[in-house]
Amino acid sequence: MQYDYKCFFFVADLHSLTTYPTPEDLHGNIKRVLSEYLAAGIDPEAATLYIQSDVPEVSQLYLLLNMNAYVGELQRTTTFKEKVRTQPDNVNAGLLTYPVLMATDIIIHRANKVPVGKDQEQNLEMTRKFARRFNTMYKVEYFPLPEPYNFGEKLIKIPGLDGSGKMGKTEGNGIFLADEPDVIRKKVMRAVTDKGPEKPNQKMPEPIKNLFTILDVVSSGDTKKYFLDQYKTCKIRYGDFKKQLAEDIIKVTTPIRERIIEIQSDDDYLKKVVKMGTEKARASASQTLKDVRNIIGYKPF
Repeated sequence: MQYDYKCFFFVADLHSLTTYPTPEDLHGNIKRVLSEYLAAGIDPEAATLYIQSDVPEVSQLYLLLNMNAYVGELQRTTTFKEKVRTQPDNVNAGLLTYPVLMATDIIIHRANKVPVGKDQEQNLEMTRKFARRFNTMYKVEYFPLPEPYNFGEKLIKIPGLDGSGKMGKTEGNGIFLADEPDVIRKKVMRAVTDKGPEKPNQKMPEPIKNLFTILDVVSSGDTKKYFLDQYKTCKIRYGDFKKQLAEDIIKVTTPIRERIIEIQSDDDYLKKVVKMGTEKARASASQTLKDVRNIIGYKPF
């Protein structure tokens, strides 16, 4: 993708402030995510890879877009309602306006395509709404209406190991690229299952379906077929299934984890990548912000 399109990738450190990380955690997490991006294959020479907070134009456009976002529509977003349900003691303004910041990240580079998972469909639709609203309010056709980008017919959603929702750090149900093999094995073996099918071709409950979704991502077709047949004939042993799933995840993540460790120890390389990415991102973002300010009416004297 990065060699066929003009791509922008960023570390969303402003978004992370909604969870109140400590300064030590914040810096360490930025370095970790940056290293993971690079280890997973992002080429900083071909694509633009930057840290969100290093581009002040993002915060400025975020403020301007917030003026045209309405509380009611933000309160109705699925992600906000879920956060209110799961963390009622931390419902901050950043959580409410999260879709606006996400929209800013996209339209500040006037993106046409956005690689998103299934769980982000609503937020991308919000982005389209904000872009369309800006164009309508100021009688311009400045912002494109971005479309979801994927590598197949359907958007992908990697489910968590707890039997519900997506896989993620804040949910505590995820496997990470930097996880050691023993950590992965322990996480997978603790994954939620049931007592097993009681009759042939029984419909899978959500937790089991989730594990098969992960298996589909990391395992061979023969492996998936074997365990599907075992499930359909009521012969599946979840212990064996989980062991195979864990080993296949380890096989996929080990080369990336080794590369992460190598990159994290090379501060000079990371500093070079960040500097180059910031310069390219700001060149794009500053032009957008200049145009937007002019459209709104902030003109120089």
